[in-house]
Amino acid sequence: MRGGRSGVAGGDVLRPAVALSLVVASLVIALHAQSKLLAPTGMLRSSFIATNPVQGRVDPKTGTTTGPAADLTRELARRIGVPAVVTPLPDAGAVLESVRNGTVDIGFLAVEAERATQVDFSDAYSSSGAAYAVRANAPFQKSADVDRAGVTIGAITGQAPEVYVREHVTNARVRSLPAVPPNVEMGKMLLDGKVDAFAANRTRMEELVRDVPGLRVLPDDYMVTLQAIVVPKGKSAQLAEVNRFLADVRKSGFVQASLEKAKVAGVKVALEPRR
Repeated sequence: MRGGRSGVAGGDVLRPAVALSLVVASLVIALHAQSKLLAPTGMLRSSFIATNPVQGRVDPKTGTTTGPAADLTRELARRIGVPAVVTPLPDAGAVLESVRNGTVDIGFLAVEAERATQVDFSDAYSSSGAAYAVRANAPFQKSADVDRAGVTIGAITGQAPEVYVREHVTNARVRSLPAVPPNVEMGKMLLDGKVDAFAANRTRMEELVRDVPGLRVLPDDYMVTLQAIVVPKGKSAQLAEVNRFLADVRKSGFVQASLEKAKVAGVKVALEPRR
């Protein structure tokens, strides 16, 4: 009788152990499949615009990348069990090309219709305003005041704020610059009257006026920019995994903590998308 009871007890102990082993094996298989999907080379490679503080920053001395793009890449890599490589690039065109040609697995860009013809966008993880920086004594009180005949607006070619003003401004002239100038140079353009307003994301404009006396940022945003992750066109399974990840980090507070750590003015966690 004791032997029979011992056998039954042993079976009772064994069954949960077997079930646990099956669960663990299933998780390992799922993790492997996820890592192969998102990081086929064995590392998760991402790119972002080095001059856009809303996405990230590069330490000029060490080359270390920080900010939301770096944080999100490293967190996703940690979850799928691979190393992360975060590459800063000079502009949106370079990020687009890096995703399209497979140099990286994911990129970070502001959502924009023309770009969406070249890559697929995830749900947004953050939203930020775009604003005008102007001379302190300029007559403009709100963004709509800038769109006047005789006014010149400076902006960076291909960036979402530039695309918006180029498409929506009807009276002012838009002067599109090929690359982001240093803040001192950008401020000099404003102070010298080469441009009357500069259009960029609010974070960048707030940093400009901190660095260059005699300037101010208009109080309202002329547009709202959504930041998202991009993947190669047609990679629906990869995009679905990225969206699942972003849904979790938005809800968990990870994105909020990243934005607070980065100290990016005017940037908020994006709203949950409507399905």
